[in-house]
Amino acid sequence: MLPMSNLSPSPGTPMAATPLTRAVLEIDEYASTLGWDKPARLFALVDTARLRRQEPRLAGQLGLDQDDAGKSQLTPIEQDEVPAGTPLDKFLGTIAWPDAVVGCALTVERLMLPPSAEAAVPEGLNDKQLAKWVAGHPERQEVRLTVGVLRDGSRDSAVRLREKDSSSEVLTGAGLVPGLADALAATFA
Repeated sequence: MLPMSNLSPSPGTPMAATPLTRAVLEIDEYASTLGWDKPARLFALVDTARLRRQEPRLAGQLGLDQDDAGKSQLTPIEQDEVPAGTPLDKFLGTIAWPDAVVGCALTVERLMLPPSAEAAVPEGLNDKQLAKWVAGHPERQEVRLTVGVLRDGSRDSAVRLREKDSSSEVLTGAGLVPGLADALAATFA
């Protein structure tokens, strides 16, 4: 496991947001510091108070050694790199989390089309042909998707457009990326 550096909540992180929303936005902000054109990143989400109690040394390394009300209730811990060339769904199907992990999150870059363009997708394309068609479409948008799920079924997502690469422009919502949320939730089954 590679601990993610503990980031302060970004100025755009709503204080009234759920712990999962805050964790997803923290991961989005972390990914934004790394720049674009990066591989997918997987994070375990652990209960911060439990981490302090059970792993005080690791908590200290992450800057979580004090009971600080301003800190997130969930701590993202970056996992080893997602293997290049392995389809994401197959990779996620190999994951099993220990009980101490209360949730997980993934950040991945993709191309998306507006709904108006989706209606024009040619029928009968396989995945490779569809990816090529989308990549050549003039209305495509490069996005970074950060999706988090908890064992209890809670979900949240953050979507950052490359052309509006600002914390204040990040869209959030539980149902923005349902397929990826379903795949992450299946890692707890």
